[in-house]
Order: sequence, then structure tokens, then C-alpha cells
Amino acid sequence: MYKTHNNGELRMAHVGQEVTLSGWVQTIRDKGFMMWIDLRDRFGITQLMFNEEVSDPALMETARQCGREFVIKATGKVIERSSKSDKIATGDVEIQVTSFEILNASKVPPFTIEDESDGGDEIRMKYRYLDMRRNPVREKIIFRSNMALEIRKHLIGQNFVEVETPCLIKSTPEGARDFVVPSRMNPGQFYALPQSPQTFKQILMVAGMEKYFQIVKCFRDEDLRADRQPEFTQIDCEMAFVTQDDILNTFESLTKHLFKSILDIDLPDFPRMFYDDAMKLYGSDKPDTRFGMEFVELTDVAKDKGFVVFDNAELIVGICAEGQVEKYSNKDIKKLTEWMQRPQIGAKGLIYVKCNADGSFKSSVDKFFDADALKNWAEKFGAKPGDIMFILAGEEEKTRKQLNELRLEMGERMGLRDPKVFKPMWVVDFPLLEWDEETNRFHAMHHPFTSPKKEQMESMLNGDHETMKGLRADAYDLVINGVEIGGGSIRIHDRALQEKNFKLLGFTPEEAEEQFGFLMGAFEYGAPPHGGIAFGFDRLCAVMNGVTSIRDFIAFPKNNQGRDTMIDAPSAIHDEQYEELYLKSTASEEVVS
Repeated sequence: MYKTHNNGELRMAHVGQEVTLSGWVQTIRDKGFMMWIDLRDRFGITQLMFNEEVSDPALMETARQCGREFVIKATGKVIERSSKSDKIATGDVEIQVTSFEILNASKVPPFTIEDESDGGDEIRMKYRYLDMRRNPVREKIIFRSNMALEIRKHLIGQNFVEVETPCLIKSTPEGARDFVVPSRMNPGQFYALPQSPQTFKQILMVAGMEKYFQIVKCFRDEDLRADRQPEFTQIDCEMAFVTQDDILNTFESLTKHLFKSILDIDLPDFPRMFYDDAMKLYGSDKPDTRFGMEFVELTDVAKDKGFVVFDNAELIVGICAEGQVEKYSNKDIKKLTEWMQRPQIGAKGLIYVKCNADGSFKSSVDKFFDADALKNWAEKFGAKPGDIMFILAGEEEKTRKQLNELRLEMGERMGLRDPKVFKPMWVVDFPLLEWDEETNRFHAMHHPFTSPKKEQMESMLNGDHETMKGLRADAYDLVINGVEIGGGSIRIHDRALQEKNFKLLGFTPEEAEEQFGFLMGAFEYGAPPHGGIAFGFDRLCAVMNGVTSIRDFIAFPKNNQGRDTMIDAPSAIHDEQYEELYLKSTASEEVVS
């Protein structure tokens, strides 16, 4: 027997019992006549005690052969500690060791296995199995496990059925770039790894499953950042005979359940915001509403006044940073302006107006606007003495995005983005289509299976080009603290409407049939009205823990170059495999087209 108890279990009630523990050596403290080993497993730490007055000398000699991360087994009596510790759950007791065995030795780890490690990202990724021994990483993996369990319990309790869908599917041109898999048995043909199970879950609705869910791996060959990985996990769901309200209420209930069961947080009802209002007030379709600082437009009062930057602008808009006058000298504002001018944001400049404590104004445009004009601006902003107004001008869409970056940065600097405060909301009524001037065609705002609003279906079937630009989708996103957690829509379930949408998106009838004929064919056999949603599982875990990176919630993540440095993947394959897959001739080294 390796264990009678785990290393986080023993308390004063166990004093006098003989126990056996196993785990990894965390630390060793050797005072000569006495020796202590902190023994760790995933449940906690227990202190082992050796005393030369009562311990076998050979036993202590064996213990002295240990180093950090050795795997050991110890048997002994639980006794009360003379020097108690409140830093560990077992801090009132220790084990007086009577039997000791080294189960496996360990090399010296390349970084310390402590909560605050001295290892950088790359070295910890290479030795991920060591990194996961650390509490912060292990706790995130366990958090994810608990989340998955609660998701399944809740959805199955709502009569959902968990169904696995294929991982080897057909490549499609829409969306992100596919990972492709060559087929040995079908020379020159390829599978794709799914970016989502979208068409399969719609087929399941046609099949009469009515309520489907899956915690599913998805794959996208795209550039990476903190909240993206080439393979990630979705909570994927679909429902038949539902309206948008039915879906929002169902998954608002799921989200509330997760916050309550995992974090013991009661979330209020989620407000809903129209997409157009989100863009107008925040410059983002995923606004962070933990703080205000909403956009205020000045175009009607500041344009055509002789200031060329404003006169040539499509939009003049700004935010009010409360109580920041004393914190921002001219030097500080210059640094903030340079921050805004970085290529990632691309602002040409930043206008400021300081509302001084004496009621006067100081601005970067004093030459063009008098005190009365600046007072008028302050009234529109609701600015008070001590506040600063920051203003941008330029093309409407670009300027709103730039001001959104400034708003988020100011919210961070002002301490308004508390990771322990949660502000969920639904953003609804997205545009159905986006017009791309470069390609001279529409693109789907969500995906090509999204339904227009019911009252606009006739317009979509028979309307002109300009009508299409005004179409609204029965689409919705769940946003928490400025992070898009998930999105979905009511789907098209009529073949004629789906064919029309493919045509608008630039598909020829032949292309649409080749790519999605199976789905449109299924619609001809009694497809019910249906809709669904997919949550980013890794991203939801990160937001609930108040962090931005999803990496530590994934047991074996990829780095920013899409590599697994632990197993050194991706890697080359043997020439024989190229031949088997009809990809390359070993003689000519030519890739088969």
C-alpha cells in the first residue's frame, strides 16, 4: 500500500494513528540530530519528522539521500507538532517516521517547483509535467475539470444530449484557416480538422435530437495570442424549436450556475445591448462595462471651426477620465499620445482638455477653441473640475476602435477593471453581412448559416444590394468584462434562404452544392427552426479566474509559434510517410499538386 491518506488530509483527530503517505519531496531541513521533509502530492503537504533519539539511524541515512522531487513512501505515527504552521492545512500535525522508502530518484529540476517559480515561460512549457506540480497550474487544471463536470450536470438536467461529432471533416473556405490531414486511402484528397462542429450540430437538429451539447476540441490555423491556441475547447450547443430569447435564457442560466457552483457568486440578470449601441458608446462589440467612460460625440459642435484636424474628420469623439488632472502632466499626456500612436493602434494624435479645479480649461487646442466652446464640450461630457477629456478625430470606424483602446487603457490605469468584479451582458442584433470593398462581395459577420431577423427574410430573398447592407442577424454574443465568451445565432433552416445567403457570399451554385449540399439537402426533409451557441471553454475559465491567458487552463498548450516544446511538435515526417500520403516523391522531392 502506497497511501492510507493523502497529504492534505491529516488533522489533530488523526493523532496517534499509524499512516502511510507517498509523494514528492518539496523541501528538506536537516539539523543533524533532527530532520524534516515536506512531502507533497496534489492534495497538499505533510511534514515528516525524523529524530535520532527514536528513529533508526539507517532510516535517517536513507532519508538524507533524498533531494527535491524525489518520490518517496513513508510510514509513521501522526503526532502533534510542537511548532505549528498556519501556512498549510496539515500544519497542526506531523508524521514521526518509522519506515521510509525511496521509490524513485529525481534530477535537480530546471526551475523551482514553488507557487512563485523562477522558471520562464519557455522552460516551464518544455518541462510542462514539472510545471503542473506547482499549485497555481494544478489548481487551474482542476478548476477546468470541475467546470466540465458542472456543465454536463446542468445541461443534462435540462434534457440536453451529449453527442460526439467527427474530427476528420471537409475543408471549407469560410472562417479561419483549416488544419488539413492527407488521406492515404484517397490519394490527393484531404480531411480538415473542425473549426467548430457547426454543420453537424445543425444536422443533429434535423435528426430530431432537439437539444445537443458537446465539450469539443476545435482547431484553427491562425496567429496566436494570450487568449488563442491552435487547438481549443468549446462548449458547443444547439436547440430546436427555439427563439433567440429561449437560447439566451438557457445559457444565461448555465453561466449563472457555473459562477454559483464554482465561485459561489450570484450573478444578476444579464443586460442586453444592441450591437449598434455597443459600437456607438464603446467602439467595441465586446464592451467592458465594469466602468463607465462612455463615448461622447462632438462632431456637431467642434467641426468646421477652423481646426483642420476636426474639419477633415468624419467623426470627433472622446471620453472623460474622472479626477485625472493632477495625475497627468504635459509629459504624461505626451507619453499617452505616443502610446496611442503605436502601430498597433495607429492614432495620429490625441487632443486633451483639462478641467481645472478653479473652473478654467487648459487644452491642446486653445488656439482654435475659446473657453465657451470648451465649457460646451465639458457639459456634453458631464465633465467636472479635476477631469480630463481625451478626444480623437478621423474616419468613423477606425476612430471608434482607437478610442476603445484608450478607454480600456485608462480603465486599467485608473483601477476600474477589477478582475474580481464580473459584468456579463448579451450583445444582440449584429449585422448579418459585411461588405468588403477589396473583394467586392459580402462576408458573413458570424457564419454563413446565420438567419436574418424573421421580419427581414423576405427582404433577403428579394431585396437589392443596398437592402442587404441593412440586414440584421438573429445573432448574439455573451460578453463578460470585455471578453467575448461565446456567440451564436438562430440558423437558417430553409434551403431557398440558405442558397440565397451563399449567393450573397460569392458562392456559385456549384460551389455551394459541393461544399454544403449535404446540409441543404437535409433541410428538404423537415428541418425544424433551430439555433445555438458556443462558449470558449478555456476563455471562460480564464475570465472566471481574473486572468487573460488561457494557456494554464490547458494541460499541454502550444507556445506563441504554435509549437509544443515538450514533445517538439510539429516535426518532420519520414520520406516513406510522404510516399504513402502521395505528397512527395523521395526521388524528385517534388510536392504533388
